Amino acid sequence: MPLAAERRNKLLHLIHHYGALSTRDLAERLGVSQATVRRDLALLARQGLLQRAHGGALFMEAEPPYVQKIARNLRIKEAIARRAATLVPDGATVVLDSGTTALALARFLAGRPLRVVALDLPVAQAAAQGRTEVLVVGGLVRNGFYSVVGPWTEELLDYVRADLFFMGADAFDLEGVTNHTFEEAAVKRKAMAVSQRTVLLSDKSKWGKRAPAFVAPLSALERVITDLEEANLQSLVRVEVVDGTL
Repeated sequence: MPLAAERRNKLLHLIHHYGALSTRDLAERLGVSQATVRRDLALLARQGLLQRAHGGALFMEAEPPYVQKIARNLRIKEAIARRAATLVPDGATVVLDSGTTALALARFLAGRPLRVVALDLPVAQAAAQGRTEVLVVGGLVRNGFYSVVGPWTEELLDYVRADLFFMGADAFDLEGVTNHTFEEAAVKRKAMAVSQRTVLLSDKSKWGKRAPAFVAPLSALERVITDLEEANLQSLVRVEVVDGTL
């Protein structure tokens, strides 16, 4: 294997192992100059193998399959959803994002006199009970993930005026909320634009990570409902911490 290719493989292994490293750390560990590391990072980022960050790089984590997502942190997701449901008054119009935490919330809201705009097929199915009116925005269904994305979705959301948007996240950190796909990120931003308030629902496994598609800064959120106790996060946005162990 050529020396440059071997060095880049070692670089990727380091990023994968540590999650994130600075350019200086990588240069010291690889025994090369920071300029060489920056060139390697630029090439690997273009290939989609890592994500550049200020002064270093982050591991590009793949989106886990839906069957894995739905089985993770069930009690925590239910605790987050239970708290989120208390924010919704009867008669409200709410947008529910794609994802398994939004699915848990849909189950708590189902049957109440509400209007739910669903960005996800399982969410729509779960909410469509009793007096709950469910609208599904049209668009392209992401196979295996069941969210609805694309220009049709965004265009139909233009006609919505919602009280609340309950947003999910693939990752969030002090910079903001990020997602694995640019298509879903665009739909989330449109849902924020047509809603009076946006509440992020996310368990602590998403904290401190970053996906490739930026959604919004934390300052754009009305609050975050999570099981994470993090002082730096609480200094930027209102945080409600739930106990998922009960």
